[in-house]
Amino acid sequence: MLADKNATATIAVKDLAAAKKFYEGTLGFKPTGVEGPGVITYRSGNSTMVVYESQFAGTNKATSATWSVGDEIESIIRTLKRADVVFEHYDLPGLRREGDIHVAGDFKAAWFKDPDGNILHIHSG
Repeated sequence: MLADKNATATIAVKDLAAAKKFYEGTLGFKPTGVEGPGVITYRSGNSTMVVYESQFAGTNKATSATWSVGDEIESIIRTLKRADVVFEHYDLPGLRREGDIHVAGDFKAAWFKDPDGNILHIHSG
């Protein structure tokens, strides 16, 4: 029923202006033009991401959105670090850490947070 439908990441934020600065200015997203009071929709590859104001923003302790970035992971991490993004470090079974990158064989992954503490994840695929 849903397997052939696109999924949308939905990310709650407390301050839409701060989120807009982060998602557009730091991460480079462009609004799709589909906006409403307290909501901005972004295109991400072939999918969409909705960022919306919520009193419950920042309460999720798990990953909110993930991007498969392939071989670009190291250059993306360097670019984000230049934009003062701080990466999270986790002690995960089967992964070793090389700087800000968690590695298992050819798989590389990194996590960081938006201004509301939503955990965002990039990986090599």
